[in-house]
Amino acid sequence: MTGERAAPALLWFRQDLRLSDNPALAAALERRSPVIPVFIWAPEEEKDWPPGAASRWWLHHSLASLSAELERRGSRLIIRRGPTAAALGRLVAESGAGAVLWNRRYEPAAVARDRDVKAKLRESGLATESCNGSLLFEPWTIRNSSEQPFRVFTPFWRACLQQPLAPAIKQTPRLLPSPGQWPHSLPLPELSLEPAIDWAGGFREVWQPGEAGAGRQLQRFVLEALAEYPVNRDRPGLRGTSRLSPHLHFGEISPGEVWRAILAGANGNLGACEAYLRQIGWREFAYHLLYHHPESPGRALRQEFAAFPWRPHPENLKAWQRGKTGYPLVDAGMRELWHTGWMHNRARMVAASFLVKHLLIGWQAGAAWFWDTLVDADLANNTLGWQWVAGCGADAAPYFRIFNPAIQAGKFDPGGDYTRRWIPELTHPGSEVGKRYPQPIVEHGEARASALAALESIRKRGRR
Repeated sequence: MTGERAAPALLWFRQDLRLSDNPALAAALERRSPVIPVFIWAPEEEKDWPPGAASRWWLHHSLASLSAELERRGSRLIIRRGPTAAALGRLVAESGAGAVLWNRRYEPAAVARDRDVKAKLRESGLATESCNGSLLFEPWTIRNSSEQPFRVFTPFWRACLQQPLAPAIKQTPRLLPSPGQWPHSLPLPELSLEPAIDWAGGFREVWQPGEAGAGRQLQRFVLEALAEYPVNRDRPGLRGTSRLSPHLHFGEISPGEVWRAILAGANGNLGACEAYLRQIGWREFAYHLLYHHPESPGRALRQEFAAFPWRPHPENLKAWQRGKTGYPLVDAGMRELWHTGWMHNRARMVAASFLVKHLLIGWQAGAAWFWDTLVDADLANNTLGWQWVAGCGADAAPYFRIFNPAIQAGKFDPGGDYTRRWIPELTHPGSEVGKRYPQPIVEHGEARASALAALESIRKRGRR
């Protein structure tokens, strides 16, 4: 006599597109029931921040990779369109599922949506479980001595380092338990995530979305770049960084797995190890701030900046977006972004500073452009970075710190390799390839003086 087959569990994938070190998958397997992996496309539920064009390209290929990995384990990925609550309800009815499991997200719209979804599922009598599959530490678990959220990175990170890390999850089994009958799935191309006009050729040259690509990128970094990371991390012409940011955003690798690999591969080089892990800490801090300040993607954390006299200028914004400002390091970064969907962090800081301090264009315009063009567009990191550069966020760079693009280029691209790679006009002036490079759209000294005057204007208003 055989017992009844256990009711399946729906495993709802979001920004956790991996099988290894996946807490929600581990929890589903512990139920010893069939597992039905599900992805639901509902960009309208992201409110003001649906995935941008570059993110959608990455998502398409990451989902294809995840689907292939599941099929190798005797499973499959069921794809549906939203609304999410309705889509999950239909899947429960079709499959007879008794539980829904997922890894948590922390963006404001996702938090609100997930709360509603969980309530509706529980009202229907379903078991639900959410897990932490994206961060080392949940945002609400790290508090200062007054039991308040941190607003300065160094004490935040010091508090984090006093907390134990979750242990690694045991290896995913070679075969996943499958239901007797699979629900219908939409073909991935029906989501129309890839561009109708193929502008992503440069992306394909540089990136391999998916869990396997994340593993290879991590291995390359540990073997080839980690030892010199403290020296080379600010050199955009070198492959001195991990380039794991898009893989981390889409959850193709967990921060815990990265942490353990860095510690294992440091070979006693604690300085390199600490320097890199501190960057993982900044990612944690970004999510800490976003969770506790959900208004921050559109509003400065420092209230006085609400009165800052920004100067919208469509032509200057377009010149910045296209890498035609006349400042080589700024333009090289913006052209790298356009071609590859990514930009080195030093170039990001210089390009962002130029927009808000040389051109006095509001940081929200820059954040929106990065959101659409970066393959690692991440609401927490994007918000933290732009408010930091603009001087209006938590633990922000002081507004009067204004990068001189020429000095930055001399310091971090001393041989000019980076700028020459992305600006052929500098290498082949007068040729068909090297069309005339533009003159600077603003003069540095004048722009700096205008930025400082603008800052002083909000200081005076604050003193009244």
